[in-house]
Amino acid sequence: MRVLVDSTVCIDFFAGRETVQVARLEECFQSGDEICYCGFVLAEVLQGIRDEKQLATVKRQFENLIYLEDDRSTFELGSTIYRELRRDGITIRNSIDCLIAATVIQHGVNFLENDRDYKFIDQHFPLNRI
Repeated sequence: MRVLVDSTVCIDFFAGRETVQVARLEECFQSGDEICYCGFVLAEVLQGIRDEKQLATVKRQFENLIYLEDDRSTFELGSTIYRELRRDGITIRNSIDCLIAATVIQHGVNFLENDRDYKFIDQHFPLNRI
């Protein structure tokens, strides 16, 4: 199974937090699932790291995962998700979440996250959340 892991779960994982989603990520590793990320997740994770040693460690760990590419259509789908939800009275707090959702949809992967906005997105644009 291919699983794109959202930055919320990555940050908790790297911080050593014990959450349901981190436990699920560890199960995915143990099961041999293909763990994926995208540029939007990478940027969100790396921008919050203050320690250079930790930054180098996290970068190395991402090198062992599968990188999912984006293109112009990813940005168009992300903006469509944002606009359609806003039209329905739902405002997503971080538009990057719409781009991550677009990546999930385009690549047809499962999605591991811990962010309430994805619940709203999933109701209109199915995300195969695990």
